[in-house]
Amino acid sequence: MSAPSFFRPGSEPPDTPTHCIARYVDGVLGLLALKADEQVLDIGCGDGCLSAQLASQGAGVVGFDISPERVVAARARGLDVKRGNAEELYFHQEFDVVFSHDALHEMHQANEVAIGAFMALKPGGRFVGEFPGSGHAALIRRALHGALERRSIDGSELERWYLPGAHEYQQVLEQAGFHVSHISWFEQPLVLDVPIAQWINECCGHFLQVVPAPMRTAFLDEVTEDLVRDLQDSSGRWTVDATRLRFKAHRKA
Repeated sequence: MSAPSFFRPGSEPPDTPTHCIARYVDGVLGLLALKADEQVLDIGCGDGCLSAQLASQGAGVVGFDISPERVVAARARGLDVKRGNAEELYFHQEFDVVFSHDALHEMHQANEVAIGAFMALKPGGRFVGEFPGSGHAALIRRALHGALERRSIDGSELERWYLPGAHEYQQVLEQAGFHVSHISWFEQPLVLDVPIAQWINECCGHFLQVVPAPMRTAFLDEVTEDLVRDLQDSSGRWTVDATRLRFKAHRKA
């Protein structure tokens, strides 16, 4: 059996981050084409690492995140950060740019997010972002579902990610009033420097919550064994079958 198309051993540097793709930002930042003195709203800003990078380019950045811990961490970088739910944005024509990286897949009310982003922009402003798209970690999620099913647990209700395709998300943006100038879905394999079980525990821990704690190690061993053929290379390194959705949309002047 040939390896899936996302599996390209050695395609990423050895310091690829374990639990996210936060370093893979050149593409979306190039699409952003940030100008000095632009006012930016960074929704789902996390600990503010990327927000600080934008601010270092001369932009006025306001971070926005729902997590109290992440807000504290971002503020510790000297950033202006608001705590709130990005599905309930309350800004009105205050920003030249609304930006988001690796966060929109956690927001199921996509229509509300898009409408809030549209309202937050000045006429002529742009909404630019990137997040996991359709098919993200599909093999891993399939293995998790299979292991749960063998324990008579329905894993369908544990799916918490919003993972649209390009056409679906373009419709969301257009319905909010945006003109979409760029949208693309693509594979972006994530090569790990840790066992796949650790990545699952960090990034898919919601699937493990329904498994009694004393049984989780055996559960992860079973999932790992199910994934060896497709996601582990001959040197023992694991690759996550990650996908991305990248877009740029404008509020007409």
